[in-house]
Amino acid sequence: MADGGTKTKGYGEYAKPHEDLREWLDRCEELGELMRVDGVDWNLEMGSVAEMIYHHKPDNPPAILFENIPGYPSDYRVLSGATNSMNRLAMTLGFPKPESPLDVVQCYRDRLKDFEPIPAKERNTGPILENVDRDGEVDLLKFPVPFLHEEDGGRYIGTADLVTIRDPDDNWVNLGTYRVMVHDKNTVGLWMSPGKHGRLIRDKYFAKGEPCPVAISVGQDPLLFLSSANEVHWGTPEFSHAGGHRGVPFDITNTELHGLPMAASAEIVIEGEIMPDEKRIEGPFGEWTGYYASAEREDYVVKVRRVYHRDNPIMTMARPGRPPSDYSFSKCTVKAAMIWDDVERAGLPGVQGVWSMEFGGGRMFNVVSIEQKYPGHARQALLLTAGSHAANYLGRFVVVVDHDIDPTSIHDVMWAIASRCDPEHDIDIIRRTWSGPLDPMKRPGENMNSRALIDACRPFEWMDEFPHVAEASPEERARIRKKFGHLLDRL
Repeated sequence: MADGGTKTKGYGEYAKPHEDLREWLDRCEELGELMRVDGVDWNLEMGSVAEMIYHHKPDNPPAILFENIPGYPSDYRVLSGATNSMNRLAMTLGFPKPESPLDVVQCYRDRLKDFEPIPAKERNTGPILENVDRDGEVDLLKFPVPFLHEEDGGRYIGTADLVTIRDPDDNWVNLGTYRVMVHDKNTVGLWMSPGKHGRLIRDKYFAKGEPCPVAISVGQDPLLFLSSANEVHWGTPEFSHAGGHRGVPFDITNTELHGLPMAASAEIVIEGEIMPDEKRIEGPFGEWTGYYASAEREDYVVKVRRVYHRDNPIMTMARPGRPPSDYSFSKCTVKAAMIWDDVERAGLPGVQGVWSMEFGGGRMFNVVSIEQKYPGHARQALLLTAGSHAANYLGRFVVVVDHDIDPTSIHDVMWAIASRCDPEHDIDIIRRTWSGPLDPMKRPGENMNSRALIDACRPFEWMDEFPHVAEASPEERARIRKKFGHLLDRL
């Protein structure tokens, strides 16, 4: 850890990063962004309460801590929506308090300019080892695993999780976020989308006819979830990636059976093997697209042989479903920063902002704002964005707008589309692009889709002649805000 009283570089309002999820919760409460809720049942009520809150207050909603869950010890808790506001996301990443989502995006990009991963520090002990259930003692339903949606195929213990797998060839350890459904007290289903790192590594074990060792953390520091749930380059350990954002290394300890790393201060970790010769029905599951896009089907199971957990454990939950969900904001923010970096590295000049709209789940509707500098600049922006790695998987729409349009404002973006886009000339389609089983427009087995590229910029050829916007000038807005800004306090 950073020395007490020494401010870690770039760590916002705090002298050092939070130690674990519990200190993070204390800081969240200091921000006034933690809602404690008593007496909510694991059976449908957790998912429905989270949906109600996040749909009622889509802008900067609170994190929800479910306490006193019926049928379970009063100190077993479930946390939903950890980083689903710009203030909590900034706090988690150690950024200054933001005034807009783009402030968080820009801080993330600024950090990446000289970003260096920090390898985790191995130790022999940690709070995660306070309780260890072995073999016949394992009972996953001792935890308040939620049944989230009425048509789900079962209770999902893994939504805001870290699935930990070691590459058998290169020995690097990958963390990914994949859904984990409880079959019985010591068996879970683990579904990983084609092309994802975890699945590629699993298939290496299966090609040798071997089970794949796995550890699944289902309660941990939200900073680790941010690295696990977003695209990190192949071969980069997510523990090191998250450590780079933290500024100091994460403490890890190894699991008993397979020596897989787990955060020493994690809340709950399960360990076992993905079996190459055993499948059970998994799904359906209400996904981040807002649909039951992947039907029930047979998938490989994990035989759980160890459960590690702290006293008074906290399970982390990321309820997917019709957006906004309880993790869509953080997904959009990190995705926007990654797209912005991708297109600038590819040579696109004049980028003023990038945003991934929450209604697209952080993937299906991406907006780039540019200051046009030459003919074809807008089309270059569209093509580079659609082809970037960060924006590629399951994309649907890419929109480019002028620099006077706020890409985070759906009202601004749709106004630009309505008033600056001629459908005949300004909408193109590219085909046979990377999709997957979660795409609700694809039938089973179809893994490619198309993308709409929408140019919502003023035509470059006669940009100077384009009708002026009917609004106060920046100077007049500044004068009025100074003189009458107090009126906003009454809204």
